[in-house]
Amino acid sequence: MLISFGYLGVRSDHGEDWASFAKNLLGMEACTAAGGGLELRMDERRQRVFVEPGRDESVACTGWEVADARALAKLADRLSDADCPVERGSAALAARRGVRELIVFADPNGNRLEAFWGAEQANRPMQPGRSISGFRTGELGLGHAVLTVASAEAVIPFYRDLLGFKLSDYALRPFRAYFFHLNARHHSFAVVETGNNGFHHLMVELRSLDDVGQAYDLAQQEQDRVGVTLGRHTNDFMTSFYAWSPSGFLVEYGWGGRSIDPESWRACECDYGPSLWGHERSWLPPAKCAEALALRLHAARAGQRAPAHVLAGFHVVMER
Repeated sequence: MLISFGYLGVRSDHGEDWASFAKNLLGMEACTAAGGGLELRMDERRQRVFVEPGRDESVACTGWEVADARALAKLADRLSDADCPVERGSAALAARRGVRELIVFADPNGNRLEAFWGAEQANRPMQPGRSISGFRTGELGLGHAVLTVASAEAVIPFYRDLLGFKLSDYALRPFRAYFFHLNARHHSFAVVETGNNGFHHLMVELRSLDDVGQAYDLAQQEQDRVGVTLGRHTNDFMTSFYAWSPSGFLVEYGWGGRSIDPESWRACECDYGPSLWGHERSWLPPAKCAEALALRLHAARAGQRAPAHVLAGFHVVMER
């Protein structure tokens, strides 16, 4: 029913910091919104991330795309039948979001979700804030969103059984994490069981590995900007690092995520933890960091390797 992760809304009083972070590190285009705040562009759409004025420094909503008006109405009925309160977004709200129509509802932890169709296209190409090759979006959506949860079991049935997310895989060490897909992107949504309910990170994917490496150099020039060091994941094969946003959640900046066949994909456990190498996590307690390192070293001893997933035009095949 849902087809992709469409947009992310942030509530923050640090608009200037967000503009600088988005342009100078992430390479997005930052535009001033008509009613105040920021519209952040990544592709042909008017906005993929927006920042609204607010003092609580939080994620205001995640926006999930459906195919058309009929699909949106069907989803609204499905939510109502499951006793999940649904509101139809006003015309003014739809205009602010840059969509034709939307509905608003909440997950079991109170996180605001918006489902929409008819995203507005910009009337000119995106102008990156710094020199980058561009973001990998399109039918795959914005990227992925990850929640922290006190209990995975309390929220997974809502996303899986009601909204139709399909399990990609899961990790049980050094923390419990469950990854879900909607399309060919390995996962558009995930939950990490940390003991607290909140928003963990947004992932955006670049078209070139050099975009990520150059951003990593930039991030290391700022004190405490890097939240997770450069590394490579075991499940989606993404090479990435994580930066702290001005609102206190992480933004994963990655390259080389695998594509899957969503119809034939079979979920499995990530036996070697979430990362093949790197990804030292500053948010983990020391004991869990040690466990994560042990899993990575185990993967190395076992000779775990993953192929590079490269877009056409961004690789040269070596002879040997």
